Amino acid sequence: MNAPSISDRGPRRFGWPQRVFSQVLLMQLAIITGVTVLVTGLFLAPLSAQLDDEAMRRALAIAQSTAAQPGIAEDLRTTEASASGPVQSAAERIRRATGAEYVVVMDHRGVRWSHPETDRIGEVVSTDPGDALRGREVMEIDSGTLGRSARGKVPLRGPGGEVVGAVSVGIEYDSVRARLLGAIPGLLAYAGGALAVGALAAYLISRRLQRQTHDLAFSDISALLTEREAMLHSIREGVVALDGTGRIRLLNDEAQRLLGLGPEAAGRPLAEVLDGGRTADVLAGRVVGDDLLAVQGGRVLLANRMETDDGGAVVTLRDRTELEHLGRELDSTTGLIDALRAQDHEHANRLHTLLGLLELEMHEDAMEFVTEVVGVHRATAEQVTEKVQDPLLAALLVGKATVAAERGVSLRLAPGTLLPDRVVDPRGLVTVVGNLVDNATDAAAGSGDARIEVGLRAEGRTVVLRVRDSGPGIAPEQYASIFTEGWSTKDLPAHGKRGLGLALVRRLAERQGGSVTVAGADGGGAVFTVVLPEALAGPETADPATAPHPATTGDSR
Repeated sequence: MNAPSISDRGPRRFGWPQRVFSQVLLMQLAIITGVTVLVTGLFLAPLSAQLDDEAMRRALAIAQSTAAQPGIAEDLRTTEASASGPVQSAAERIRRATGAEYVVVMDHRGVRWSHPETDRIGEVVSTDPGDALRGREVMEIDSGTLGRSARGKVPLRGPGGEVVGAVSVGIEYDSVRARLLGAIPGLLAYAGGALAVGALAAYLISRRLQRQTHDLAFSDISALLTEREAMLHSIREGVVALDGTGRIRLLNDEAQRLLGLGPEAAGRPLAEVLDGGRTADVLAGRVVGDDLLAVQGGRVLLANRMETDDGGAVVTLRDRTELEHLGRELDSTTGLIDALRAQDHEHANRLHTLLGLLELEMHEDAMEFVTEVVGVHRATAEQVTEKVQDPLLAALLVGKATVAAERGVSLRLAPGTLLPDRVVDPRGLVTVVGNLVDNATDAAAGSGDARIEVGLRAEGRTVVLRVRDSGPGIAPEQYASIFTEGWSTKDLPAHGKRGLGLALVRRLAERQGGSVTVAGADGGGAVFTVVLPEALAGPETADPATAPHPATTGDSR
């Protein structure tokens, strides 16, 4: 299906795009940008805290190293606080060596003995040194006379371990902030690179989506799905869609009807909902070809299978049951017309013979000739109706005997044939008998001593049908395949299809819980045996009005 063109979608409007490609691309870009900003912020927040902690630990380490100098505590006790004193000299030397902002040494009163600004020596420190003077080490970020700094304070102990003062070291906080700001460009560069890669990936994915959706808008896709559902469920052709694993993805209403399935079959494996057979093989692709015939539940189906790009398939099913019945009726009508045409010639010959006998005034011979001709046909009809008491079956066999006789084939009932008028499904049994007799007639025609023997007997409520012919027979290796749809040894008829008669016989037998088998006959030919359990009604359920009266089995004229 072609995607609608841009010109078909009305005037261009600014705002949120309508196409799936554009919407997905914008949403992906928004997500990628948001994630990148969030990750960058989450990275910068702990980085700032990490740099602060690192600066405070560095200041504390410098303070600890300064307090560990052996002469500072002694000089603090023995000298005066001055810009030229030994404590100031030592502190400045350490400050310059470490790059600290200040190194302040104070006595136990908090009075400075060292400071980068010498005029502040001798003054009390601006921040509370209490914790350090009480023997505890301190790390903090605070503001003092030199501004905001990361600080480390440690106690200064004398030779006996007593606290004689404290050492306070500060790292300029602007340098810490400068390190943080210096890391931001590199971090933003990485974030920008990740954003660019993500945007490229989003574009490629969206382009692929654009090709797969044929550049449609979401509203177009929704409309197409709605139209597809309406179309699939309204057409009078079955549609079955399968995925690559053989699972049913879609089953429209007509397919459910033709296959005898319900809506719950969708989503289940094909092998689970169809119990094998040719129909399952056709749907699964194990049988390939165009216009494949299958029989499902007594219906003749015409199936075509088309593979899809994702490894699945779409199968269309058409109901050919009525057409097939019409085709078979056409075949039967054609055969009957041929038989009537031949019978017309035979009847004309008999009339000419009778006319000649009358013109020769051979009246007794003419009477014997007429009696013999009528008696043969009457005897055949009486024999059939006496042993086959169902009127539909009896009429079928009488008609088939006439047609077979015109083709040079003798049709007779087997010894022991007796079928009461208690058939539950006469039309189904007529279909079975008619198909088997037609096949037997075709097989026996043209053979020496061409004959067909039909046996019908009741065993309780079970009907056993046996049809034997004198034809060439069937090879044993073909016994299993002759009941498959499409199998036939005959030329194509006018309606173009063969190989359904025996398949229908098998389906009708199986539908009644019975079976059909084939075997070779003694002296050549084939024997088909059909067993139909529960084919007869019980004696108590038979309708007396339909039972043949003894007086009607003979000639009532």
